[in-house]
Amino acid sequence: MYYKAINYWVLGGFEGGKNPKEAIDDASNLGLDGIELTFGEAIPENASKAECNEIKQYADGKGIGLKTMASGFFWGCSLSSSDPDERKKAITFAQKYLQAAAYLGVETVLLIPGAVDVAWDDSRPVTPYQEVWDNASDSLRNLVKLAGDLNVNIGIENVWNKFLLSPIEMKIFLEQFNSSHIGSYFDVANVLINGYPEHWIDILGNHIKAIHIKNFTRNDCGGVLHGFGDSLNDGDLNYEQLKKSLSGIHYKGPLTVEMIPFSRLPNLVLPDMDLARKVSREFLELF
Repeated sequence: MYYKAINYWVLGGFEGGKNPKEAIDDASNLGLDGIELTFGEAIPENASKAECNEIKQYADGKGIGLKTMASGFFWGCSLSSSDPDERKKAITFAQKYLQAAAYLGVETVLLIPGAVDVAWDDSRPVTPYQEVWDNASDSLRNLVKLAGDLNVNIGIENVWNKFLLSPIEMKIFLEQFNSSHIGSYFDVANVLINGYPEHWIDILGNHIKAIHIKNFTRNDCGGVLHGFGDSLNDGDLNYEQLKKSLSGIHYKGPLTVEMIPFSRLPNLVLPDMDLARKVSREFLELF
């Protein structure tokens, strides 16, 4: 039996339009085991220990887990930036993120380590790959000890940042820290543009701390954001192979459905509770 959760964005949108208790109620009503709250939206950046404890107690009372937490903050303020002031700001945010996670009893926070570019944001610079590696590594060294002290895992997501593009590369990057408190937050659909999630799972093994579930449709030799649709069943993900590889590494961590249906662009609107209900049904049937 897998722990099955849903990401907050489909329930509350990118502006934090639904409070955490309402989102917890939604997850319960959808028949799921947990919810992935988002930091900076569902959980304010200045959330106190008392506020986080109240949310945790509410979730516990509803039988809803808070095993993971996500944030999109690092697309606009990068741990790998060439600007030391921006890196400092990103580190400070990450420290608050980890502390809030500890208050909430979260096991793993999703973190984007850096980006060569942000393809959908022309205002963001192109940073040389080696510089991204070096700066991201330095920034994370400032955070891994704190993660260990707080007993929270940092989960590095494989995402469309033109960085850490293969499972072997991801494994080398993670192992440089020599810490069990940093690992992979593995998104099974993000690799479909140029690979197969089962290969990543086989190679990363117990480095995988958490998993995002969605689907993606390849187009010719690659794809675009529109390949991320609004159904778990539509796309090129081979669920039988995926489950076989998860079984092969004895994965017992969280699975979280994350629906950002870029196929709807330019009219992508979240929250969408009809979408949440549909994909939750699909999720429960698949797993």
